[in-house]
Amino acid sequence: MKNYLVIQLARFGDLIQTKRLIRTLAARPQATVHLCLDVSLAPLARLVYPDAVLHPVTAHGTGLSDAQASLRMLLDNRCAFAELAALDFEAVYNINFSPLNFRLAALFDPERVEGYAWRNGQEITGRWPAMAMRWSGFRRLGMNLVDFWGAYCPDMLPAPAINPEATPKGGGIGVVLAGRESRRSMPAPLLAQITATLAGSRKARSIKLLGGPAERAAGQAVAKELPATLQAVTENLAGRTDWPQLVDVVGGLDLLITPDTGTMHLAAHLGTPVAAFFLSSAWCFETGPYGLGHTVYQAVTDCLPCLETAPCQENVKCLNGFADPGFRRFLVTGKAEHAPEGLLALHTAFDGLGQTYEPFAGTDADAQKRTVLRNFLLHHLSGTEPRFDRLEQAFAGQLYREKDWMTAEKPSKAQG
Repeated sequence: MKNYLVIQLARFGDLIQTKRLIRTLAARPQATVHLCLDVSLAPLARLVYPDAVLHPVTAHGTGLSDAQASLRMLLDNRCAFAELAALDFEAVYNINFSPLNFRLAALFDPERVEGYAWRNGQEITGRWPAMAMRWSGFRRLGMNLVDFWGAYCPDMLPAPAINPEATPKGGGIGVVLAGRESRRSMPAPLLAQITATLAGSRKARSIKLLGGPAERAAGQAVAKELPATLQAVTENLAGRTDWPQLVDVVGGLDLLITPDTGTMHLAAHLGTPVAAFFLSSAWCFETGPYGLGHTVYQAVTDCLPCLETAPCQENVKCLNGFADPGFRRFLVTGKAEHAPEGLLALHTAFDGLGQTYEPFAGTDADAQKRTVLRNFLLHHLSGTEPRFDRLEQAFAGQLYREKDWMTAEKPSKAQG
């Protein structure tokens, strides 16, 4: 038996987006996948990755100062760390850049750690994540996070094998009320208009409003803005679902209306169709829904994608296309000539690298450069020689460093 460890200490959506990596490892002969994650997500992980051996640790949510939180994490996690250190792992995939990830890496032989390692008191960033840091300067072009994490393994499973093709399940429409980042979310009146339009065009028999306890009031506000006929079939479930209940609800929907959220990724995992609205710091080519059968409405103002931590100097103009009265007509017809300015409408698709998105309305001004970069990355991952035309030469200059050519990469444990 070969043990593989994935250390994924980020949050809800990131846990789901680790699926291509985890499923690739699980598909290897005599493989057992271990997953180290935040304790709050363990109940969800048991549903999403039922065959994985879980190692929960305290990574978030202590409510303490940085120094106090570090001490609390150390005390809470001693047993989990000792358990991990005692296991013999063929390879460790440490995929988040965080202080706790680096401390966890110190438990293992650095030659067996992919991603972020620890050697003799020094933090070491592997070649693949280092390349990703360099292409973060042109975020409009990159690759889906599911594929990025999956690409830690040269033998990653084909993209179509990861999530089922999305089909309506008969359970009505679900509406995610808000994401963790406020600027990525729709104001309640606008979200209600979009919900009413899609519910009417699909003759939805029920609407379920989804979110945490903090979104309970937002659910009430959205419900009040709906027509009376829809209010009668709307249920505000914000703050009223545990992980199994959320999986049950989302897995039975005809459609999920959502910003870029963990619930969106859960829907894609379950094969529930998604209508996703991306604006502000959310960019679908990075974190869009994974699989076939989903639709994304992406704002394409010149300031996107922005940094959520920086104040918006543009009065959130990326919201304008969604607020345009013509957008509701476009939601019904899907005709390119009805699409408002400032929006790009796309269907999910696959290419040789993984998940991509094909526009059916609006202009994707970055399409050519994105194709070149994706081909370049595919060449890099497959070991085949790129064509090195002018654009690929430019990407090579930006993504590679001299030491990449001068020092041999360590032998990979990635293929078992």
